[in-house]
Amino acid sequence: MRFRHKAAAGLATLLLPLSGLVALASPAQAATTATATYTKTQDWGSGFEGKWTVKNTGTTTINSWTIEWDFPSGTKVTSAWDATVTNSGDHWTAKNLGWNGTLAPGASVSFGFNGSGSGDPSGCKLNGGNCDGGPEVPGDAAPSAPGTPTASDVTDTSVKLTWKAATDDKGVKNYDVLRDGAKVATVTGTSYTDTGLTKGTDYSYTVQARDTADQTGPVSGAVKVTTTGGGDGGNPGGGEKVNLGYFANWGVYGRNYHVKNLVTSGSAEKITHINYAFGNVQGGKCTIGDAYADYDKAYTAEQSVDGVADTWDQPLRGNFNQLRKLKAKYPHIKVIWSFGGWTWSGGFPDAVKNPAAFAKSCHDLVEDPRWADVFDGIDLDWEYPNACGLSCDTTSAKNAFSSMMKAMRAEFGDDLVTAATTADATDGGKIDAADYGEAAKYIDWYNVMTYDFFGAWAKNGPTAPHSPLTSYDGIPQQGFTSAEAIAKFKAKGVPASKLLLGIGFYGRGWTGVTQSAPGGTATGPATGTYEQGIEDYKVLKNSCPATGTIAGTAYAHCGTNWWSYDTPATVKSKMAWAKSQGLGGAFFWEFSGDTADGELVSAIDSGLK
Repeated sequence: MRFRHKAAAGLATLLLPLSGLVALASPAQAATTATATYTKTQDWGSGFEGKWTVKNTGTTTINSWTIEWDFPSGTKVTSAWDATVTNSGDHWTAKNLGWNGTLAPGASVSFGFNGSGSGDPSGCKLNGGNCDGGPEVPGDAAPSAPGTPTASDVTDTSVKLTWKAATDDKGVKNYDVLRDGAKVATVTGTSYTDTGLTKGTDYSYTVQARDTADQTGPVSGAVKVTTTGGGDGGNPGGGEKVNLGYFANWGVYGRNYHVKNLVTSGSAEKITHINYAFGNVQGGKCTIGDAYADYDKAYTAEQSVDGVADTWDQPLRGNFNQLRKLKAKYPHIKVIWSFGGWTWSGGFPDAVKNPAAFAKSCHDLVEDPRWADVFDGIDLDWEYPNACGLSCDTTSAKNAFSSMMKAMRAEFGDDLVTAATTADATDGGKIDAADYGEAAKYIDWYNVMTYDFFGAWAKNGPTAPHSPLTSYDGIPQQGFTSAEAIAKFKAKGVPASKLLLGIGFYGRGWTGVTQSAPGGTATGPATGTYEQGIEDYKVLKNSCPATGTIAGTAYAHCGTNWWSYDTPATVKSKMAWAKSQGLGGAFFWEFSGDTADGELVSAIDSGLK
């Protein structure tokens, strides 16, 4: 219920370390702006190592690259790194990964592979054109620029675009539609309706023609579009970045953490939203998670947000009443009731058999007259649709998630509707298991759980940061990084402004470790205050201070224990990355792991500004 575990999945290519930021691949650029050169770096008779280098020789940034070549019969690629390499017979194709597709003018990038046989590549094409950077495919001119798009039928979430056709000596095959420089569609006609947008948000659209040889011509002029709506302060596309924290209702027990702690720590001034966790999902309905903690526990004057004690006969007490007092004191804070979580996600497959009835039950509970003013919306934390978490969902179709979110939007109207999602970006992994792109049309944002990638459930290691921002040499599983998760959601059509980066206010650790650097062996989980292998940041910062950083996350080796966790410094670097990606903000699990003066909340706040 507290933390999320990710199951491992295979990946065919080996990814080497990177130091730059991950960018979502955009449409292929014309080959006139780049070259591709091949070098055989090693040859051991029965096999060899080859390297391709792509260089941007133009004056504008390239956002993706694809190299194609032919090998003679008997020569083939056996393994590759820093690119996705596939083949159809003797014809081979290499595409950039999520992090190395963007090349500024003059920049270059290389990928390598091991091969068998003795042949050399021939017939090289880069993004459909000549690898030598020639002006065009021989005998075939690139298409002209289409007309600047015209926008019409603009709504909160969609816009219709039309443009004048491009010309080409051998015919135009289709058009790439670019939103903010990233391809969102390829169409054969001269119009396109873009959906799933964020209300009250600025977008820029251009169009690029592609001829029958897949050469792309110049990009059209840009049209700026601002969707209608917005101004409610709750949508991450509207300006202010979201800084959302989870408040766990069970924290009022052993952890002795209460709503008032948000005030005394200074965190209330810096957050924008609270996810109250969790409500249950059972019998096809949203239900109360812990009635005593939620609305019955009595608070003394000293414990209360406003210094006023609860009385025995008042209609609402507990966390709900304290949240009401917090919102009165800090009216900028919006509170969202989160349902499900690791322990209670097993109720979702049954509930979504009738999405409308499920949504109505949730709305009736969230808008109960006793606490309707406390909550500003609903969050659904289903771990995981059409996949396995604590239990396996074997009955829901891939579109069950979007059907649920569509019903929630219909029931909750303009209130906030959000969801916590997997960050498993492996090929065929949990992001691929549900239709998150379609569901994004109905939600305000996704809380992408970019933590718990690695931990001591693998009791013998290897030790690894549980919340890596990027990949690194020796990572135990490709596809288990924040950058790859965000890139995959973008590739599925989820707007960046609807994605929040997740931060864990805790560490995961092993014991029996002798190696300081990541990748060491262990004998089991390290001792934690509440659970083996887990400890709060507020404890670790003193008991096992950070000794290094890997993939944007701190790690520490003290005695025979090895921990990974985020510090104020790594949080700020992750916020800078989130801003560079255009994300809607960040969220964290959960308040009680922070220091008494809210170090990590402050780091998120300052990092997002």
